[in-house]
Amino acid sequence: MSDFPSDRRYTEDHEWAKLEGDTVAIGVSAFAVEQLGDITLVSVDAAVGDTLEAGKAFGTIESVKTLSDLFAPVSGTLEAINADLEDQPELINEDCYEKGWMVKIKPASPDELEKLLDVAAYEVHVKSSAH
Repeated sequence: MSDFPSDRRYTEDHEWAKLEGDTVAIGVSAFAVEQLGDITLVSVDAAVGDTLEAGKAFGTIESVKTLSDLFAPVSGTLEAINADLEDQPELINEDCYEKGWMVKIKPASPDELEKLLDVAAYEVHVKSSAH
C-alpha cells in the first residue's frame, strides 16, 4: 500500500486536494492509480473560469481497465487545467502527487478542505475499500 502525503486532504472517491496559496490543486491518489492501471486519457469537461460544485463530476480519467468520473472535492472557480496531461496522461502514473495534478480550483469558501478526509481517515478508508 502506498504512503499518502499528509499535506493534503482526500475524498472517498480517491482524489486529493492540496492548498497552494489561494487555490487548491486536485489529483488522484496513488491508490486510485493502482486500481486504474495505466492511465491513457484525462478529459476535463470544464473551462478555466467555470464554477465547479463539490461532489459533481468535472471530467473523466481513462485507463487500460476502465473509465471513471472525476469529482470536484471542493466548490469554486476553475483556475487552471494541467495541459501536460493532454499529451502525457502517464504523468499521473509516474507522479500522481506533483506532476500529475489535474486542475486547480479557487475554493468558494476557505473551510471547504476541512470537510475532506485527513490522511489518517483516508488510510482507514483505503484499507476498507481494498477488499
